[in-house]
Amino acid sequence: MTKKRYKGFEKKQARWGFVFVLPAILFFSVFSFFPILNALYTSFFDKRALSLAAPPFVGFGNYAYLFTSQTAGFWNSLRATVVFTLGTFIPLLVLSLIIAVFLTRFVGRGTRGFFQIAFYTPAVLSSVVAAAIWMLMFDPRGLANQWVNAVFNTPGVDHKWLADSIMVQASTMVVYFWKYIGYFVILFITGLSAIPPAIYEAATIDGAGRWQAFWKITLPLLRPTVVLVSIMSMLQCLKTFSTQYLFTQSGAPQAPINVITLNIYRTGITNQRIGRASAMSLVLFAIMLLLTWLQFRTSKSDDVEY
Repeated sequence: MTKKRYKGFEKKQARWGFVFVLPAILFFSVFSFFPILNALYTSFFDKRALSLAAPPFVGFGNYAYLFTSQTAGFWNSLRATVVFTLGTFIPLLVLSLIIAVFLTRFVGRGTRGFFQIAFYTPAVLSSVVAAAIWMLMFDPRGLANQWVNAVFNTPGVDHKWLADSIMVQASTMVVYFWKYIGYFVILFITGLSAIPPAIYEAATIDGAGRWQAFWKITLPLLRPTVVLVSIMSMLQCLKTFSTQYLFTQSGAPQAPINVITLNIYRTGITNQRIGRASAMSLVLFAIMLLLTWLQFRTSKSDDVEY
C-alpha cells in the first residue's frame, strides 16, 4: 500500500514537473527547433527571397553546389571560419584560465572584485558597439597604431589593421578576444572557488609546490569548467558575424574574413538565394554539433569528487 502511494506521488510530481517545463519546451520549439527543421526543408529547394512562385525541388543540389570546385567562396568561408576559431578559441581558453588563477591565488578579495568587473564590462556591450569602438582604434591615426609603434619604436608606421589581409584577420580576433575574455574569466573563477581550500592545505603539508598543485589538483578538479568554457567559446567563435560584417562594410577586404555566417547573410539576403543559405546554415550546424560531440567524447567524466 505504501509503495503504491509513493509511486502515485512520483507520478504527480512528474506531471507537475512537465507543466513547469512546458513553457520552455514551447519556446525552444518555436524559436530553435522549428527554424532548424524549416532550414533543413528549405535547403532542398531553390527558393528565392522575393519570388512568389513555388520554389523548384532540387534535392541535394544546394549541398552539391556548395562543395563543388566552382564555388570557391564557400571553401574560403570554411577556411576563414577555421582560422578565426583557432586564432581566437585557443588564446581565449588558455589566457582566461591563467588570469582566473592569478586573480584567485594572488589578488585580494576587494581588489579581485574590481578586476572582475573591469574584465567583464566588455561582455555587456553588444558586438556591434565593440566592433565600432575598435574600428576607431584601428584607424591609421588611432590608438592601435600608436600603441604598437610605441612598443616597437616605429613612429608613424601604419600597420593597416583594416586593409591588409593578414592584419584584418588579426583585428577581428582582437575584438572578439577583448569582448569575451572577461566572461570566461568569471566562469573559471567560479569553478576555482568551488574547490575546497583544504585540498591545497593538505597538498602543501605533503610538500607539493604551487606548480604541482596546479597540475595535480586544480586542472583535474576544474575539468567540468574547462569543458564548459571550451565548448561555449568554440561555439561563439563559429557563430561570429557582427565584427566581420561591420569591418567589410567599412571597406576592409572581404575574402580573408568572409566567415560562414557572413557568407550565409550575403547569399540569403544580398543574393536572395534562401535555399543555398539554408544549406550553408545546416553545414555550419553539423560542424558545431560534431565539434561539440568530439569535445564531450575526448574529455573524461565530468563527475568530480572532492
